[in-house]
Amino acid sequence: MTPFTTMLIIADNLQITHPEISAAVQQFRPGPIQEMVSRCIEAGAQAIDINPGPLPREAEKKMRFLVNAVQEVTDSPLLLDTTNPDALEAGLRVCKNPVIINGFSIEPHKLERILPLARRFDADIVGYLLMDNGQVPSDETDRLVVAVELYGAFAGTGLPPEKLIIDPIIAPVLWDNGIEQDRAVLSVIRILPEILGYPVRTIAALSNLTAGHCPRAKRMLLETAYLAMLAASGLTMVLLNVFHRDTVKTAKTCNALMDSKVFTWEEIP
Repeated sequence: MTPFTTMLIIADNLQITHPEISAAVQQFRPGPIQEMVSRCIEAGAQAIDINPGPLPREAEKKMRFLVNAVQEVTDSPLLLDTTNPDALEAGLRVCKNPVIINGFSIEPHKLERILPLARRFDADIVGYLLMDNGQVPSDETDRLVVAVELYGAFAGTGLPPEKLIIDPIIAPVLWDNGIEQDRAVLSVIRILPEILGYPVRTIAALSNLTAGHCPRAKRMLLETAYLAMLAASGLTMVLLNVFHRDTVKTAKTCNALMDSKVFTWEEIP
């Protein structure tokens, strides 16, 4: 039976692909970053994903700058989201907020360089269900095989299983097998606790679903419909654009229906 759980709403808006954020990072100007974070919190974010990209130059300095800029305006959990292990370590060293490493997979270089940081800093960490070559598994069975291998690698750190958060990888619906992939994601979320033998926390990046060209109205409709399906499957964390108001309202409404406390209409946005 799928456990009832509320979802943590994580903003994915703080990205280096945003021109204003990119310029602020290059110039070490905290103002635009802090304004963006404050807007995210006001829009309903309960955590912030810091995604500076690969950071080829001054990686450690830029990650320290980003973490410090963000935690000056919020005490919410921060997800440090970079494939650069040196930058990741630098961010972890200065982070005072609750922190999640986002993340690792069974790719050898990530097992070697990123996973050990979770033990060193006693941090929660996201584990992606990707093959050892970085490719998305083809179906539900392959995702579960990867999940067992990923969990085994994580267990080797000695950290408790509750510190692992599994990302089953939402596929763009425009892929040839996108719909089948995303059905598999729902099933994997439901099955993981039985396969791994404990209440597995899961995370999903909702914006992956509509990657590529898509009319805005249809994008919003698809996001809200699939988000409700993820909630019903037991998803515990959702990474999304918090400026998509209808999507955030859907997340909050799902949480109101999943919460164990007595229902009141005030909980519905």
